[in-house]
Amino acid sequence: MQRSTERILTTHTGSLPRPEALTQLYVKRSRGEPVDQTEIDRIGSDSVRDIVAKQHDAGIDVGNNGEQQRDSFFLYLRSRLSGLGGTWTRPTRGDVDRYPEFQKLWARQYGGTVGVSNLAGIPKTIGAVNYLDDTAIDGECRHFKSVLAEMPGTFAEPFMCAPSPGIVALACKNEHYDTLDSYLAALGRAMQVEYDAIVKHGYLLQIDAPDLALERHITYKDQPVAAFQEFVEKTVATINAALVNVPRDRVRLHVCWGNSESPHDRDVPLEDILPILMQANVGGFVLPFANPRHAHEFKLFARMPLDDDQILVAGVIDSLTNFVEHPEVVADRIERVAEVVGDPSRVLAGTDCGFDTSAGWGRVAGDVVWAKLRSLRDGARLASQRLF
Repeated sequence: MQRSTERILTTHTGSLPRPEALTQLYVKRSRGEPVDQTEIDRIGSDSVRDIVAKQHDAGIDVGNNGEQQRDSFFLYLRSRLSGLGGTWTRPTRGDVDRYPEFQKLWARQYGGTVGVSNLAGIPKTIGAVNYLDDTAIDGECRHFKSVLAEMPGTFAEPFMCAPSPGIVALACKNEHYDTLDSYLAALGRAMQVEYDAIVKHGYLLQIDAPDLALERHITYKDQPVAAFQEFVEKTVATINAALVNVPRDRVRLHVCWGNSESPHDRDVPLEDILPILMQANVGGFVLPFANPRHAHEFKLFARMPLDDDQILVAGVIDSLTNFVEHPEVVADRIERVAEVVGDPSRVLAGTDCGFDTSAGWGRVAGDVVWAKLRSLRDGARLASQRLF
């Protein structure tokens, strides 16, 4: 895993804006409408090439394929896992439940959105979960490699994402397994196929695990925090088991509280889960420190330091606002994190979350996304001048 040995490196959390034509096709497919899969494949492949070039132009050092060939950060598994079927609607969010006026505003803002929903129409687990075959993930990895070969030197290091077993376990309602433990175990074995494939192809693996924070105010909103912490412990143990073939320094864990512009005042404090997260056998963490609810929590690493071999990707760009952060603001955020970590070479600058985690649901306009990433680059340069 790349470290910032001479300057602060820049990265992001994976999902980048998809072209409108591709989004429309993904939405139609998610609704069960007929689509031309060949056209989806063609546009998706072309979009990877475009998104890699845009990352390079914006100054991203550790970049990916933008998840262009996926309709969602986890729902793409509908075509890769057995046992999924039917639909259901996820529980409402605990922070949104408390604010009826906000609910009306939310409905007005999102009511006309054309996108692939991560809340409604989600598949359930109605049979045994197995990874069908590695054709899709292998093809995705190979295509990304071919694009990188066309643009040598684009990234200091490429990465690819795959979801945590935990987000699938709670988003896809279990109607097959007798216990959560057995359900998680099956999902862990299935996801191991993707984890192994990504690393085998030479990429850094990022495990997207919003469940390890987000689900406190969704699935566990009416339960004691101890019940949620028990889920986090089980999921981290499942992730560790699934990483049996993956060297620790080839994987980073992304944890967040959900990519929604909502009150977030029912979020579990990072302090309540960080000791458990640090049991994960990973080389680093990707955490959001730019948003107004969690911007202070980087200070916890003074009391709960990283292991000597771990890095921290600090979210210093908010993925939910069209404000373009000033480079000085970005630099200040990076410097504060580096001071707490105690070693700037172990800090990378990143974004709080993805910009289009589910096709069509991004809050930030595409051209603004690239302006924000250029500001990330410029802020990292300023911080580097002061830290190295």
